[in-house]
Amino acid sequence: MAHVDDDHVLEYPIPSPAALEPPPEWAELRTGCPVATVTLPSGDTATLLTRYDDVKQVLSDPRFARTAPGAARISSDESGGVFNSDMANALPQTGEGHQRWRRAVGRWFTAKRMAALRPQIEALADELIDTMAAAGAPADLKAHLGFPLPVWVICDLLGVPDSDRDRFAHWSDTLLNLTRYDLAEIRRSQTEFGAYMTEHVAAKRAAPGEDLLSALIAGSEEEGGLTDGELVATGQALLVAGHETTANMIGKMVGMLLADRSRWERLVADPSLVRTAVEEVLRFDANPGFGMPRFLTEGARVADTDLPPGTTVVCSMAAANRDATAFDGAEDMDLARSPNPHLTFGVGPHSCLGQALARTELQAVLDVLVRRLPTLELAVPAAELRRVEGLAVGGLRELPVRW
Repeated sequence: MAHVDDDHVLEYPIPSPAALEPPPEWAELRTGCPVATVTLPSGDTATLLTRYDDVKQVLSDPRFARTAPGAARISSDESGGVFNSDMANALPQTGEGHQRWRRAVGRWFTAKRMAALRPQIEALADELIDTMAAAGAPADLKAHLGFPLPVWVICDLLGVPDSDRDRFAHWSDTLLNLTRYDLAEIRRSQTEFGAYMTEHVAAKRAAPGEDLLSALIAGSEEEGGLTDGELVATGQALLVAGHETTANMIGKMVGMLLADRSRWERLVADPSLVRTAVEEVLRFDANPGFGMPRFLTEGARVADTDLPPGTTVVCSMAAANRDATAFDGAEDMDLARSPNPHLTFGVGPHSCLGQALARTELQAVLDVLVRRLPTLELAVPAAELRRVEGLAVGGLRELPVRW
């Protein structure tokens, strides 16, 4: 373990000893160096926050944007990664423009509207489990269930043909990967993705459907509606965020619950715990990916440290979610934990718009799995599970299971 001290600049993201385990440095940083200088994959430096109160303070502050000219570049190539991409820059980051965008899109992502989707999601989960069961054990639960389910849901929401999902998978992988692709590949993906979504928005304008993009296009004709550039970027952002994060989370969720099988057995015995179990899985996730960058447009005082304007701050929500000052037994997984004010979806003006959808998908999948496959177990030891490397969103490469 690299010890945290004033002379040592940690490389970020910090590597972890095992796929489901947190880096030991998190605890050391929280107690000894809550405002730490780190080096990003790009070579640029940033300030890392790991304490609950500090992360919540910065994420709640409406003055701080996700990116801005002069912000540290995240990835090792000139594209800067997903946070600095054309897609991210096309959407208003702060102020009234950002609030206008959130109001327009957020109307669709209400808990009520997402709950209405739940029967469809459960039916799809049942269908995917049928296919996995027919293929026989052992099986990769991520490939059979974790990946196809959220792609189908987000394609349906956006009115996009689900036959195009392999293309989306490649585009979002290149946008979210910090190390794997060269600049030419990333630029080609960004260009293809932008052209596809531009064409899709034009097609929806010509022949609207019962989907989110059609509703946003109808709203764009009102005063204060979204521009064509914002509509294209919104479609891209929702496809990337809506499938990659939840696909990975389904795999990690089931992996965490099976890593100590008494957790799974408790859920099988009492399925009413599914809702709180999903919240605890979200809190306990030690492999969330990059975290959330914020650019300080003006100076701020965080944890008795003055940060100057122009600082790029990386908020580690996952490290903050293990802070013992905010959660009793923070290092223990408590499936009945309530309340559970985790920061996984962020907080404040940039909190995750799709969190009601993510919760609905995770709860639906877990309900169906517990009912259909009560004997589910890992087909390899938990220590042998492999992380997806280099992605802005953390995940497992596969989740081998049997039943």
